[in-house]
Amino acid sequence: MKSAYFYGKHDIRVEEAKTPEPGPGEVLIQVKACGICGTDVHIYEGDKGAAEVMPPTILGHEFSGVIAKTGSGVKDFKEGDRICIDPNCYCGACDYCRSGEVHFCEHMLGYGTTVNGGFAEYCVVRESQVYRLGENTSFEQGAMAEPVACCLHGIDMCNIRPGHQVVVIGGGMIGLLMLQLAKLAGAAQVALLEPVEKKRDMGKKLGADICIDPLHEDVKGRLQKAGMTWIQTVIECAGLPATMEQAIDLAGNKGTVMMFGLTKPEEQILVKPYDIFRKELTLKASYINPLTQARALKLIDSGRLDVESMVCRTIGLSELSDVLGDAGLRAQGKYIVVPEK
Repeated sequence: MKSAYFYGKHDIRVEEAKTPEPGPGEVLIQVKACGICGTDVHIYEGDKGAAEVMPPTILGHEFSGVIAKTGSGVKDFKEGDRICIDPNCYCGACDYCRSGEVHFCEHMLGYGTTVNGGFAEYCVVRESQVYRLGENTSFEQGAMAEPVACCLHGIDMCNIRPGHQVVVIGGGMIGLLMLQLAKLAGAAQVALLEPVEKKRDMGKKLGADICIDPLHEDVKGRLQKAGMTWIQTVIECAGLPATMEQAIDLAGNKGTVMMFGLTKPEEQILVKPYDIFRKELTLKASYINPLTQARALKLIDSGRLDVESMVCRTIGLSELSDVLGDAGLRAQGKYIVVPEK
């Protein structure tokens, strides 16, 4: 099979590899679509992502496909089933798992991080991590289930109530998902801060009530003019120290700041404790997707969440390193790898 192995910083090689065989309780998936995630970019740049990666490893944790073969003991799936996966497999025995905080599992196995993932024509996965795609869900949409699941965990922590005012910073794929989820949660007004015009236009299409260019416009002035005078939630999706500081500044009294974007591990932000005290802010962050995959798939299959408009195009494995290494390309939108392409 064709596989894209990560060997280290800026080093991904497409190679021929032996197609793996599923063991007991495992299935062999013919990968049909695998999304390129910001975590993949961080790993490619030599930074730590959500988990430690030991080269050589096949990256790619947002994938869907068809079951090509089942191992012994597999009961709930068969060859030909259209599926996607939750890439994070928990041990169930450590203190975190036994306390219900599974995403902090001390022995987590991660497809596309700690073990081989979906940037290949085939991948072996435990049956426990497999989810059927709905009748209305394409493979490309199924590959978006994992990022939606991550966003659901974050949006749950924001405690958005009907009538709230919400600001989303960053109009990439995650920001566009978050603004839709904020509207579905009942937000009366959602503002999107995004410097790229194409992404602002997409945000407007997907339900943003106001779209602001933060580099060339008076952000607070625009928000006040739109009647957004008490912002209960700010969701930061750009992953930059400056925008995280901006999120704290924009949040209103008793507000929640969700620092969802992933920064480089060594980066820091400047916070004035007095501002947090004066406004009684709550600062939160969201880590991966604990048990939210099924909800994500139901939401996608219902058609209430648009996961396709932000997709730029599909590419083959041979173009993977080009996209990972070129911020200009990634700025155009979400890329989906189709291994057989």
